[in-house]
Amino acid sequence: MSICSGIRADGGRCKAQAMRNSAFCVGHDPDQAEARRRRASKGGKRGGRGRPQAELGDIKRRLSDLAEDVLEGRQDKGVAAVASQVLNVYLRAVSVELKVQEQRELIERLEALEEAQSRGGNRWGA
Repeated sequence: MSICSGIRADGGRCKAQAMRNSAFCVGHDPDQAEARRRRASKGGKRGGRGRPQAELGDIKRRLSDLAEDVLEGRQDKGVAAVASQVLNVYLRAVSVELKVQEQRELIERLEALEEAQSRGGNRWGA
């Protein structure tokens, strides 16, 4: 296998392995430009993988604080029960959002693989 003929942003030559029947790696292949553009444009639109994790951390902290307040007598048990139910619904929504995001990413990857296969089979040399 040959080395990619692409030039990196810093002006140096790319050192990645070129795809079979191509002078370029997947990152420099002109035929992959549209797929790269689509993937890059989605990067900031979904909030990234860190946002749901930050929300989960916030919910855990709030539930912990709520439990502590109940145990210390600073919060009414009935109010705390309702608040914890609301936080649990929110937690479920974050979980569903994460699963939907993962499904979309898997579908996109599957579609890209199907497209690559329909254009010429396995270009990775395997």
